[in-house]
Amino acid sequence: MAYELGFIGAGNMAEAIARGVIGAGVFQPSQVLAADPSAERLDLFRNELGIRTTDDNAAVAERCRIVLLCVKPQQMADVLQQIRPAANPQALFISIAAGISSRFFEEALDASRQPRVIRVMPNTPMLVGAGMVAAAAGRWATADDLAAARQIFQSAADVMELDESLMDAVTAVSGSGPAYFFFLVEQMIQAGVKLGLSADQARQLASQTALGAARMLTSSRDTPDELRRKVTSPGGTTQAAITHLQENHWPQITVEAILAAAKRSAELGK
Repeated sequence: MAYELGFIGAGNMAEAIARGVIGAGVFQPSQVLAADPSAERLDLFRNELGIRTTDDNAAVAERCRIVLLCVKPQQMADVLQQIRPAANPQALFISIAAGISSRFFEEALDASRQPRVIRVMPNTPMLVGAGMVAAAAGRWATADDLAAARQIFQSAADVMELDESLMDAVTAVSGSGPAYFFFLVEQMIQAGVKLGLSADQARQLASQTALGAARMLTSSRDTPDELRRKVTSPGGTTQAAITHLQENHWPQITVEAILAAAKRSAELGK
């Protein structure tokens, strides 16, 4: 095959993956081909990353050893129908689309050929090299295929392999998860401004606090509950805030929100 890695869809997530694999030396730019309907996105891939580009999705499916499907879930069926006649039966297909099962891809690509499919769920912190990715193998994907997927994504993320039945949960917890933290920081900034801080001051305080807390979570042996208790003095300021959140059912609402995300992920796959 002419190329080692191909992208169908050249959006922000595809860009993060491409920058990661090229920066880590997993692939050279000359080994990568990207397709997208947007000339602007193709210009970025070509001019900033040195990647060869095309507006023909089928060319990527035909000419690449590994094909990354990086289009929105709502567009996936049309894209698969478009590439099916040209899809190389020896290629490995990796999808980052939320809610769409590996079996859907296998059937769309022609199950009689036993296409090798891996479903992954990345998240947007991949854009800064701090992502979380879960990977699940389809019926005909091999251990070597999973290893190839891990090599691609680990340049910008931690990678977890698990059973596909858990992917809706992964989508709800880590795929959508960054937005929950952004939403909380939004409210922290708003509160800071009400207390007299400038918007810039409140953003710096809240953002650095979130970063530090995340580093503590990943580096400490303490559980999140233990870390919270260590900063929550009885009768103190933190206790006042936590008590207010608990009295207003914030823990229950948070869990229910994440369950709603998982439900929506499952609905997208139907």
